[in-house]
Amino acid sequence: MTETPRWRVAIGSDDAGLAYKELLLADLRNDPRVSEVIDVGVEQGDADTLAYPDIALAAAGKVAEGAVDRAVLVCGTGIGMAVSANKVTGVRATTAHDSFSAERSVLSNNCQVLTLGQRVIGAELARRLVREWLGYIFDPTSPSQDKVARIDEYEHRDSAARSGA
Repeated sequence: MTETPRWRVAIGSDDAGLAYKELLLADLRNDPRVSEVIDVGVEQGDADTLAYPDIALAAAGKVAEGAVDRAVLVCGTGIGMAVSANKVTGVRATTAHDSFSAERSVLSNNCQVLTLGQRVIGAELARRLVREWLGYIFDPTSPSQDKVARIDEYEHRDSAARSGA
């Protein structure tokens, strides 16, 4: 069995997910599988200047540039964060509100970003989902590799077309 790597993780939220972000931040800092945690916001009082797209794009950008391996984002539903993070080339983000979805997000789709909804799930479930999600590693020899590769091909082709390359 493959040993779980030590992850570098970005974490962020909007004002609707701030309470969970703080809980999850503490958990990540105490998780032996996590070597580094980067908090991309928000902080109390930032709600007027930073909205979920700002936070999601900052965290997803860190994933895309290789500064972190994964990111955890929290907003009211998790949906806005996932939509925003998925706009960053090379990033696959998903909203998960149950263990099976969190598992399949990595094993079937190689998602590097997990988004959660503070208004949708309880705090203990959110904490459990992050713990579980960090334990999954995508297997590049799995049958899902071809599907993920198709997504990557399209994304790179579409990105090149938009840039005029």
